[in-house]
Amino acid sequence: MKYVSKNKIWSTIMAVMLIVVVGSMTLLTNGQAAMTKDFTLDRDAMTKYILATVQAARTIYVKSVLRKIKKAGMTASEDWVKEDHAVMLPAQFVKSLGYEIQGYELSLVGTDPLYDTNLPKTPKEKEMLGKLASGKEKMITFQDGTQYKGMSADFAISQGCADCHNQHKRTKKRDWKKGDFMGAIIIRMRG
Repeated sequence: MKYVSKNKIWSTIMAVMLIVVVGSMTLLTNGQAAMTKDFTLDRDAMTKYILATVQAARTIYVKSVLRKIKKAGMTASEDWVKEDHAVMLPAQFVKSLGYEIQGYELSLVGTDPLYDTNLPKTPKEKEMLGKLASGKEKMITFQDGTQYKGMSADFAISQGCADCHNQHKRTKKRDWKKGDFMGAIIIRMRG
């Protein structure tokens, strides 16, 4: 099977990440310049915009990048750094975006996460995750103590996402399927 160079794959991935980061930073800069006395409204809109942008980038990563690398004989793997013909998993992609952006924490929270680091960190996060799981809302923002937060419902975008979770050695649930609610992308504003 023909392999595409890892550099070519990474250039595609980095282009998607750059769009997300530049778009978010532009919004942050413009949002700060246009702030009014009612900061809550601006913060709410900014939080929702960042969540929507990250959600879109991850969807593109799954539907375009991962499909293309699979055709090229590569795979997405949790241990992608150690493997010659592998790239990061979608969850790792989201967390990597979060490492590159200052001013807030971008992560994942799950209903049945593979790792404890993806559990809700506060009772309010758990409550809001439950609200998203009910299916009535796709995106919510809320105050949690001194932090402002937002969550965007996260679903198994493809059957490949579901299969990966079903087969993972740490999974407690083995019946995931495409379209299932798995948790949320979360943004925690710092300070």
